[in-house]
Amino acid sequence: MQVIEKYFPDLTRNQTDQYSKLGSLYAFWNERINVISRKDIHNLYEHHVLHSLALARIISFRSGTSIIDAGTGGGFPGIPLAILFPEVRFILVDSIAKKIRVVESIAREIGLTNCEMRQIRLEELNDRVDFVVCRAVAEISVLFGWVRKNIIPGGFNDLSNGLLAYKGGELGDELMPMGAGVKEFNLKAWFDEDYFETKKLVYVPA
Repeated sequence: MQVIEKYFPDLTRNQTDQYSKLGSLYAFWNERINVISRKDIHNLYEHHVLHSLALARIISFRSGTSIIDAGTGGGFPGIPLAILFPEVRFILVDSIAKKIRVVESIAREIGLTNCEMRQIRLEELNDRVDFVVCRAVAEISVLFGWVRKNIIPGGFNDLSNGLLAYKGGELGDELMPMGAGVKEFNLKAWFDEDYFETKKLVYVPA
């Protein structure tokens, strides 16, 4: 939890309390359903919560923004972002029922009221939102092909509506077919931890 307060010192008391509860909740659920690598559960706050919140260095979503978390898995990045942006509506999507049950339980335990969970395949999801976020489950071109239909063009945030994908490593060849407007952000510019050395965020406008 200290690493969250290091980079986000202006959290409200309620936000701090919600983030603090994640440690014990994920430890409880991970013993029953493997939503995070068991080797990595001790790095929950740095590798999963802080990594999810890195998006806030790129954009601060305005009140009323709507976001799909595509392939949320154990609730990342959706749960940490929903805590940070309580005036934003989140739809957390995963095709695996047991993962959705875990995320529903965690959201209920910490009192999150701005997110809903859906067990559905991305290809079948018809909701229309401002942004899709994803800790990338596929190459950018494939992922964008799945979710482009869900993104409303235009928007009222500092970035126009689009896809925001968490990626790692060298992305030159992967991003080449995406054309103009695509932006690549190196997260090591904002975070000192070694984990972020190769971590990136990719923005693809709708």
